[in-house]
Amino acid sequence: MALPAPADTGSDPVVSRLAESMRQQLGPDQVITDLTRLRTYECDGITGYRVVPALVVLPETTEQVAAVVTACAEDKIPYVARGAGTGLSGGALPVADGIVIGMARMRSVLGIDLPNQRMTVQPGVTNADVSKAVAAHNLYFAPDPSSQTVCTISGNIAENSGGAHCLKYGFTTNHVYAMTLVLPDGSVVQVGGAGLEGVGPDLRGAVIGSEGTLAIATEITVRLLRTPETVHTLVADFDTAEAAGEAVSGIIAAGIIPAAVEMLDTLAIEACEQAVHAGYSLGAAAALVVELDGPEAECAESFAQVEAICQQAGTTHIRVADDPAERALIWTGRKAAFAAMGRISPDYFVQDGVIPRTRLGEVLGRMQEMADEAGLRVANVFHAGDGNLHPLVLYDSAAPGESERGEHLSTAIAELCVEMGGSITGEHGVGTDKACSMPKMFSEDDLATMLRLRSAFDPDGISNPGKIFPTPRLCGERPGPYRVHPLEAAGVIERM
Repeated sequence: MALPAPADTGSDPVVSRLAESMRQQLGPDQVITDLTRLRTYECDGITGYRVVPALVVLPETTEQVAAVVTACAEDKIPYVARGAGTGLSGGALPVADGIVIGMARMRSVLGIDLPNQRMTVQPGVTNADVSKAVAAHNLYFAPDPSSQTVCTISGNIAENSGGAHCLKYGFTTNHVYAMTLVLPDGSVVQVGGAGLEGVGPDLRGAVIGSEGTLAIATEITVRLLRTPETVHTLVADFDTAEAAGEAVSGIIAAGIIPAAVEMLDTLAIEACEQAVHAGYSLGAAAALVVELDGPEAECAESFAQVEAICQQAGTTHIRVADDPAERALIWTGRKAAFAAMGRISPDYFVQDGVIPRTRLGEVLGRMQEMADEAGLRVANVFHAGDGNLHPLVLYDSAAPGESERGEHLSTAIAELCVEMGGSITGEHGVGTDKACSMPKMFSEDDLATMLRLRSAFDPDGISNPGKIFPTPRLCGERPGPYRVHPLEAAGVIERM
């Protein structure tokens, strides 16, 4: 479809006035009103939800962020803070009559405190670059989402991201000491301190994982860890997912806490091998990636136990990484899984839910039954160690009805996790995608309490509105993948 000619979107006089004010305060190159460029910000990693914002502003300092938010507060203009846009729940979806505050230019390292193993960064610094900045000092940042080379610290904070190594090291909230925040009225505050545990209400903990609805973090002090003395990694193949699940339970029951335990099923292995050629065994029903790190003597003993437990669970093949290069290749394959799905399916929904580890086999069986009923395929790649599932519902949007069936199946899988005693999200957030499933997990009183906290920070509801909480408009419309209107298909109208 041909795009319309670039146009200035300042038809709303309030937004036009804001745009002009921002040009004067920040500079003309930090304000975007051109329609073609605005489309760059219309969605995050969930491309089925798209809204073109009225304006995009690109601040470079805390003071500039505060100036933008203050201006929005004065006219009650809704805004959405955006990092790299790699989120997978529609959490950075813009508001049509609002603005996007892009944090991509705020990517400076503000200070490194080596004796106390801390680093202070701006929100646009990528996850992986934190570790790179201190690698020469044998330090690193533990949270490692699969998108860590491009996702930003601000996004990690918004979603409380974890990654493959969260089983041993925890989530983002376990690795952030302090933050400078811009509140929805434009005021600037500091939360947290020199330690992870403070006196009084845990405002730092409240903001982490709030998906941009409470404040915008503009300076973040993160915790750095010592690089482990040694790392041991293996890939164990199994004939069934249930057998792989038994191995996971056996490892944890033995008192071993690996740095990571990941699982891939047949479809995920196929996609990863086509994309990366990481050496996974094609045709295996399931593969476990198990990694231990720490002191050499401890790791060697525990690693031998892990191998024995996998053998007892019925592994058909164990591959041990002989050197850092092979270990890196194994992880390249695992972390490429989401993007690799394009090799085996034109479209897919990425889901994110948590279940008790002991119910892994049961849940995977139920998911297969649900997929068969829908006539669709589901690929599984997930953090098996802590029960954080990432099912990928594969579909073809060009096939009549498949988008709707895929959307329904994806939602049903998230709600199945709650039924099994888990959660609708582990690290991707609720955002737009799962807001309507919140009542499956929380009571009306629970949701009212959450909204009360949100209102304490943002009484006017302008900070990332329409996310997390179900609303009659949102759930009545049941938003999903974009569907072409018949008049659009006929060339009579264009999508704006």
